[in-house]
Amino acid sequence: MSNRIIAFFFLSLLFTQQSFAQPGNKTKKRKHTIYGSWGYNKEWYTRSTIHVSQPELNNHYSLRHVTASDRPGWNTTSIFKQNISIPQYNYRLGYMFNDDKGLGIEINFDHTKYIIDEGQVVNLDGTLNGQPTNMNITFNHANGFYYYLNNGANFLLFNFVKRWRVINDKKERIKIDAYGKIGLGPVIPHVENSFFYKDNEPHFQIGGWNAAVEGVVRATFFKYGYLEYCNKLDYARYSGLKIYKGKVHHNFGTYEMVLNIGVSVPL
Repeated sequence: MSNRIIAFFFLSLLFTQQSFAQPGNKTKKRKHTIYGSWGYNKEWYTRSTIHVSQPELNNHYSLRHVTASDRPGWNTTSIFKQNISIPQYNYRLGYMFNDDKGLGIEINFDHTKYIIDEGQVVNLDGTLNGQPTNMNITFNHANGFYYYLNNGANFLLFNFVKRWRVINDKKERIKIDAYGKIGLGPVIPHVENSFFYKDNEPHFQIGGWNAAVEGVVRATFFKYGYLEYCNKLDYARYSGLKIYKGKVHHNFGTYEMVLNIGVSVPL
C-alpha cells in the first residue's frame, strides 16, 4: 500500500508545472493542487446471500438474505478514549492536475466494518454433508455461526474527480466546492468466521473488487484547511474468502456517510 502512495505522489510532483505570471498581471495562477484528509464513516448495508463451498466436507450451500451492520466504535465508548484506528476511519490522497477545469485523481480508502447480525433467522439451502438440505437456522455464536469483516471490509478505490465551484471568497477566507467522484478498486477484507462451529484463522486478503460513486461538499478555510461531508454508494463483490476447509463469496451494496478534515496545498 505504501509503495502505491509513494508512486502516486512521485507522479504528481513529476508532472506539476510551476505557475507563470501573465503579462500585466502580478498574481500567479495556480494550476495544480494536492490534498489529503482523514475522517470517520457510518454505513448501512443491503442484504446479502453468503455462498459457502467446502468440497472436502461435501458442503455447498447458501445462507440467504442475511442482514449486517457496521461497528463505528463511538457508540460504545468515547472516541477520545480509544486509538484513532479503532473506529471506522477513512483517508483520501488526491491530486488536482487541472485546477482550472476542476479535474483530478485520488486514492480513496475506507476502513469499514461488516458484521452479520446475530440472532436473525436465516434460510440455509443446498448440500450439507453430501445431502440436500433446506432449513432455517438462528445465526449466532451458540449455534456455531458468526461472520465478521471486523478489521475491515476495506474498500480501496482509485477515483476520477470533478470539482465545481460554489462559493469563492476573493480573499480566500472561505471557499465552498462540490465534488463528484467515480472509482474502481480492490477490497482487502480481514476475514473472521465460523460455520457449524468450524472457525477459520483470521487473516487479511485481497478478496474481490468494488466500485463506487461519491458526492462531496467541501468548505476550505484560509486557503489550506478544509472540512468535507461525503455521501457514497458502493458495490462490493467478495470472492474466494477463506473459511474452514473452503471459501465463500457474496456481494452487497453500501450507503456511506463520511466526515473528513484535511489540508489542500496549491502548487
